[in-house]
Amino acid sequence: MRWLTALSAIALLAYPLAVYYGLSRGGLGFVAGVLAVLFLLRIVAGSQTRLRELKYIAWLSGGAGITLALLGSVFKQEGWFTFYPVIVNALMLGLFSASLLQKQTLIERLARLQEPDLPNSGIRYTRMVTKVWCGFFVINGGIALATCFMPLATWTLYNGLVSYLLAGSLFAGEWIVRRHVRHQQEN
Repeated sequence: MRWLTALSAIALLAYPLAVYYGLSRGGLGFVAGVLAVLFLLRIVAGSQTRLRELKYIAWLSGGAGITLALLGSVFKQEGWFTFYPVIVNALMLGLFSASLLQKQTLIERLARLQEPDLPNSGIRYTRMVTKVWCGFFVINGGIALATCFMPLATWTLYNGLVSYLLAGSLFAGEWIVRRHVRHQQEN
């Protein structure tokens, strides 16, 4: 079932491009149908994950995507498709911020998959990183919302490229900082 998860991830990463290309080539009904199938795939693939929170995100984001595809098709308006990145950012913000209220943040639980005996400094660090990601989701979701009211090409550029580059940069930057912090703690 790993291939299903990988296929689902690739399909969702390509979502903005699929919307842009599909609307300009295949039409609204075609895009709605293809996206509904991709979101159903998302729900099925997400059910295979080990962390229950990630299952919920898969179910909620897949359900939201299917709903947006249906609304776009029923009302014959492409604008419905553009709100999906906003919903995903809101769901991720909810997931990460809710984990701040728990004993272990989501990032700490992910870290414990590789390092079960995480030291106190690692716990504090993962809590801080969780807060940084919450800030990212607020900013990224706000920009994604603003692009919903811009031309489709602008929406596609931001949500299909720029937001991924920003998230990747944050992820890579955090990895570099984490290595530096660990190195300093070992010395």
